[in-house]
Amino acid sequence: MKFKHLILSLLIVSSGTIQAQEGDLTRDDRDALAASIELEQDSIWNFGGTVGLNFNQSYFSNWAAGGQNSISATALTSLFANYKKNKHSWTNTLDLAYGLIAQDGQEAIKTDDRIDFTSKYGLQSKKEAWYYSALFNFRTQFAEGFTIEDGEEVGKPISDFLAPAYSILAAGVDYKPNEKFSAFLSPVTSKITIVTVDRLAPEFGVDEGENVRFEVGAFVKLSYKDDIFENVNLDTRVDLFSNYVENPQNVDVNWETLITMKINDWLSATLTTQLIYDDDIIVGFEEATIDDETGEILNPGKAGGPRTQFREVFALGLSFSL
Repeated sequence: MKFKHLILSLLIVSSGTIQAQEGDLTRDDRDALAASIELEQDSIWNFGGTVGLNFNQSYFSNWAAGGQNSISATALTSLFANYKKNKHSWTNTLDLAYGLIAQDGQEAIKTDDRIDFTSKYGLQSKKEAWYYSALFNFRTQFAEGFTIEDGEEVGKPISDFLAPAYSILAAGVDYKPNEKFSAFLSPVTSKITIVTVDRLAPEFGVDEGENVRFEVGAFVKLSYKDDIFENVNLDTRVDLFSNYVENPQNVDVNWETLITMKINDWLSATLTTQLIYDDDIIVGFEEATIDDETGEILNPGKAGGPRTQFREVFALGLSFSL
């Protein structure tokens, strides 16, 4: 009996102590505790993306219909890290791609080469779908690129890492009615073109003898991402830039689309397209070739000019989501 009374007494004292501790909390303490719990619930980091490795191989031996041996591989990575807390929104995306193809024992040549990073911060306004936003974008490639003739690289490199590279820094408003669509509008934008190879600078709008060009203008970025069918995802983005000072009517366009078709947990097919128009990029330029001994002009070269650039890559291979 004494043991039971002792246990009962301890329970009563413990209960009183707990009640006393709860009573000691002030209203401010309780409000702060509730606010911290609500803050944790409203804080969201969302990470993810896809990584893929695609292969294509063909071999022919005494094949009457003819054919060319080849092997190709393309690595694709698309990552995102998105943060949202209360009225603050911060989205980050990183797209990487590199592809090679080799035919009949020839040296491998590039089929894809991209580095594209975008970071966008937004502060929600009184209208829920509108954000006051700032955006940073950086684009370049990994390795040298060449003119291709008859399946081989010819001449000097026409591009390289940081030759060119493009940087966008913009401030404006972002219209996001849902998680699928975004329209970013910036009346104040700085565009920086970097070309670290002096010889290539004039071909990308940078003055001869310089490596950097600064432009100020207006910028628009539209993006849409959604599952358009079961296991089929569409991710499309278009960037538009107009230089206030030089030829504002010639709008720079960069439109990228990625369609991912999921076959199973490990296999997928991707279709990538990109359309570029930049009035400052000279396409089709060829340097004149002169015989060093005789001075004879072997090739007069070509002046080149701005062109609409387009590429399309279809791939089937391994893929997994993060």
